[in-house]
Amino acid sequence: MKVDSHVHITPPDIIANWPKYTKNEPYFSLLSNAKHNVYASAKDVINVMEADKFDRAVVFGFAFRDMGLCRYVNDYVIESIRKYPDKLIGFAVVPPENKDTAREIERCYNAGLRGVGELFPAGQKIDLINADKTSSITNTCKELNIPLMLHANETVGHEYAGKTDIPMVNLENFVSNNPELKIILAHFGGGILFFETMKEIKEKFKNVYYDTAIAPFLYDYKIYDCIKALDLCKKILFGSDFPVLPPSRYMEAFDSCNLSDEEKRLIFGANAEKLLGLNPS
Repeated sequence: MKVDSHVHITPPDIIANWPKYTKNEPYFSLLSNAKHNVYASAKDVINVMEADKFDRAVVFGFAFRDMGLCRYVNDYVIESIRKYPDKLIGFAVVPPENKDTAREIERCYNAGLRGVGELFPAGQKIDLINADKTSSITNTCKELNIPLMLHANETVGHEYAGKTDIPMVNLENFVSNNPELKIILAHFGGGILFFETMKEIKEKFKNVYYDTAIAPFLYDYKIYDCIKALDLCKKILFGSDFPVLPPSRYMEAFDSCNLSDEEKRLIFGANAEKLLGLNPS
């Protein structure tokens, strides 16, 4: 089974009228006004999955600050997984400190969604250090035994829309505060995965996974050789960040690197099957 673990979908009316949703959502405004921003509907995802020969995709809406908007995009994800039950796996998005955050996660879980994310620590003002501020999300995910996906990015190199300055130590503190929570750190965790060469980080991060989203914009194929050398292939999830990039844009790097067929099998699907409890192919 080939699984794309990082795919964004947007309700058609938001796609058609996105400027009106930017007024009270600074991070959504920042990304929506970026030069190369694109949106995708559930049908768009199905089309690219068929073209690029992927079996399943993990889809989620934009993580707004407003609970009403989060509910709205969650409803679209729920509708989409019901329409394409053999193709799409849904995650829910929620604001961090809303009084209804836990209730919304539970509602979405009962409707068939199987994770939370991608949440934006900077865009949603998530306090990664204060465990009390994130307890509604983390405790509910632990109780339901579902993963939480967080945006992370490197803090060096070229600038781009959505790049934030969240320190790696904040991610470490969040992981340390939630040792039993299954966490996906998007975009290779902003590079924090390299610190798993430190024994204490490797132990703390035993329940942490990383995805490959947006890799072609950031790294050459040697990133996968580094992952192999660090013995992290069992913790890597293929994620395209579609519609920013389609899965096909990643294949040249996988063809050039030194991963074995078994290591590629883990990254392209087996790790996601295990994490999400999917029936293996």
